[in-house]
Amino acid sequence: MTAGRVTASVVATEKHPHYLGRKLLMVQPVDAAGSPRGKPVLAVDGVQAGVGDLVLVVDEGGSARAVIGDEGAVTVRTAICGIIDRIDIEVKE
Repeated sequence: MTAGRVTASVVATEKHPHYLGRKLLMVQPVDAAGSPRGKPVLAVDGVQAGVGDLVLVVDEGGSARAVIGDEGAVTVRTAICGIIDRIDIEVKE
């Protein structure tokens, strides 16, 4: 599971049947401080997230299919499984 920021909605007029009726969002992975890291990913929304939301993303097929509630959607690999309210970082001295 990784944290990311939703940066855009994605519209696809033609798509595989497993994606019909599902919202697709572009997510930029971020570190604990909220700074971008790595390449953006395309994810199926499982929690009604929107642009600007800080989210939890699973990037493993079985987990992603469980999030969207469709174990038969074998083409689905990445899904948003939560909206993050905050990240608390404990500083040890």
